[in-house]
Amino acid sequence: MEEKGIEKRTCIRFQIPGATVSYEFKEHVEEFSPLVDMSRGGLKFIGKKPPEIHAEVTLNISIPGETIPLTLHGKVQWISYVEAKDQYFIGVQFNPYGEKEGENYPGNMVKIIALEQKYAIKERAKTEKFEID
Repeated sequence: MEEKGIEKRTCIRFQIPGATVSYEFKEHVEEFSPLVDMSRGGLKFIGKKPPEIHAEVTLNISIPGETIPLTLHGKVQWISYVEAKDQYFIGVQFNPYGEKEGENYPGNMVKIIALEQKYAIKERAKTEKFEID
């Protein structure tokens, strides 16, 4: 039995400065929403019109310096409204990686791992103290 309040994430979350998310669900498309953070398993972004919880979404992640956006499919897991800014934080869990319909292209995992290595290490270097022998 799963206890409430226990952190379920096992992936390293990292930020990509200047990255944006364009997403679509049903008939709605929203472009250039700020990416808050991401991991191998999902991401959090800011949107003006959120999809419903558990809605299937297609995400196009634009990363500065990259010419082609990273396209991923996932499911909305949570939404949090920020009244002061009239916007929503939206949490999406990526679909599994594989060759079946609805799954994410396995090469995208390789790309996310490369982004994690590039950006998560920079973030840790800013906050961690290192001892030199």
